[in-house]
Amino acid sequence: MSSASSTTTLAGEIRGQLTGRADPGRAVGQQAYMKSAMPFLGVPRPEVRRLVHRAATARHTTLDDLVATSMDLFDHATWREERYAAIDLTGLPAALGRWELAGLHEHQARTGAWWDYVDDIAHRVAALHDAHPGPAAGRVRTWARDDSLWIRRLAILSQLQRGPRTDTGLLAEVVLPNATDPEFFIRKAIGWALRDYARTDPAWVAAFVASHDLSPLSRREALKHLG
Repeated sequence: MSSASSTTTLAGEIRGQLTGRADPGRAVGQQAYMKSAMPFLGVPRPEVRRLVHRAATARHTTLDDLVATSMDLFDHATWREERYAAIDLTGLPAALGRWELAGLHEHQARTGAWWDYVDDIAHRVAALHDAHPGPAAGRVRTWARDDSLWIRRLAILSQLQRGPRTDTGLLAEVVLPNATDPEFFIRKAIGWALRDYARTDPAWVAAFVASHDLSPLSRREALKHLG
């Protein structure tokens, strides 16, 4: 089977499984909560992940197949769950941490332009930090000053759950250019990134917050579990 035909088959299979699990009642609430112009099918997010994993694993897909299928599902989505599936494909073992996917992660965050996509993609970038620390840091520094607030949010959240592997210098470099941004999604991201790292080094986070002029929202979120 050629790469093109296997990709088409995988994309079609995922679409078919998603539509087969549609729950119109749930979909209405999901669309309202997400304030989405694109409709939902009503498939729970964990179920999307499971069916993507099963479909891709059963076909023993190559990296090229995963990338092409992800692009197909994301760029030609009719339902929001198709875009979730596209992002889930890039988290499978064959794709996670691959530097050649950095541009795809950026494309999906930039064109998706909403927090649900960006927050999932941030975990893909975290894997790039582990596998390619130098290039990933350079890319994220550029993103931190991008015109798109969603790309800047991606930069800020890009080290989530890295714990002791967090590059605190890089964390500061992506936070500080955005510290005075009035946008809610940026202020919230700053607080979340700092709060996440506070589980590893609360003293560092407390000192960082004390020594920089952060918004009340960012400050409150950062210190939420520090007492």
